[in-house]
Amino acid sequence: MTDMIERKSDPYNAEPTPGALIERFLTPQALFYVRSHGAVPDLPADHRIEVSGTGMASRSFSVEELKRTFATRTVTAVLQCAGNRRTDLQQVAKTSGDPWDVGAIGNAEWTGVRLADVLDAVGAPDASDLFVAFTGADEVDVEGEEALFGVSIAMSKARQPDVLLVWAMNGEPLTPEHGAPLRMVVPGYAGVRSAKWLTRIEVRDMPSDAPIQAHDYKLFPADVTSDTVDWSRGLTINAMPLNAAICVPGSGESLPAGEVRIEGYAIAYDRRVSRVEVSVNGGREWQQATFADDPETHWGWRRWTLDATLAKGRQHLVVRAFDGAGQGQPERPDTMWNFAGYLCTAWHHVHVLVE
Repeated sequence: MTDMIERKSDPYNAEPTPGALIERFLTPQALFYVRSHGAVPDLPADHRIEVSGTGMASRSFSVEELKRTFATRTVTAVLQCAGNRRTDLQQVAKTSGDPWDVGAIGNAEWTGVRLADVLDAVGAPDASDLFVAFTGADEVDVEGEEALFGVSIAMSKARQPDVLLVWAMNGEPLTPEHGAPLRMVVPGYAGVRSAKWLTRIEVRDMPSDAPIQAHDYKLFPADVTSDTVDWSRGLTINAMPLNAAICVPGSGESLPAGEVRIEGYAIAYDRRVSRVEVSVNGGREWQQATFADDPETHWGWRRWTLDATLAKGRQHLVVRAFDGAGQGQPERPDTMWNFAGYLCTAWHHVHVLVE
C-alpha cells in the first residue's frame, strides 16, 4: 500500500504516511499502524479464550459467546506505540527498535465487551494488589528468549469500563494484522498492553513474567545502555504522556511561498489537550492552532490546523501542546533520550523548503 511505510519486513511493522494519517478523525484499519512482535497467527473464528486465575474456576469463551453473554460497548480511543517518534531520539544518538516517525499511532472506534464484566462473570476478585495478564497467540523473541506474547495491567486499570475485549474496529471486523478474532484495547496505555490474538486472560498476584513484560517496554535514564541494563529496575511503560506532531507538510517537502495550512494531531488522554501552538520560525514566536475536532471522547486525539504565511527559503516549523493541567512538552529530545528510544514527547520539528 502506497500510504504505508514499512519499518520492518519480518515481522511486518509499518506506519502510514503522515498526510494520510491525519486525513480523518477515525483512522481506517488499512491506515492504522501495524506493530508485530512475531508472525501473525491464523486463528479460526470459533477460537476460544481461556479465563482463569488463582482461586477461580477456569472458563473459556468464543467471540460469539462473548457477544451473546455480555453487553456490547464501543469506545473511541487512540492506540500509540511507546516507540512513536523514535526517529527524533535517534537524531540524538543511536537507539534500539524500529525507526518510527510520527505514524505509530491511530484513533479508532473499538467494539467489544468490558473486561470487568468478564472478570465478574468468572468470579475474579476485585483486589487492588492483583494483576490481569493477557497472552497472545504470537510467538516473540526478546533478547534470544522465545515465548508467547504476554503482558499485564493492574486490576484497578483492568476494571475501568473502557478496557475492552474487542472484535471490531470502526464497525468492521478486525483484520488479522490488527488482532483478529479478538484483542485487548487498554485506552490511555502504551499499545503493547493491548494484546492481539488473545488466547488467555489470567488473574495473578504478580505482573506477567513473559519476556515482553519483564524485559522490554521499560524506561531508563540516559546513562543506562543495552549492555548495562537491569530490567528489574526500569519503569514499566503504561500510561502514555502528552504528545503532538506535525503531519502536513512533511519534513523535507518543497512548498510554494504564501499561505500554507499546517496540520497535525495532539493527544493527552485523561487530561485532554487544552491548547496547541505552532511556530514557523524555529520556536521564537508562536501562534495558537485551531482544533479540527472537538469530540466527546475521553481517549481520542485532537487534530489541529493553522494557516500561516511562509516566506521563501528554508523554514523551520515546530509544534507544542498543553494539557488540561497546563503542562507542556519538553523542548528538546536530548533531555529524554534513552537507549530503547521510548516516549519521545519533545516539541516536534519539521523543516521545509519554500520556493
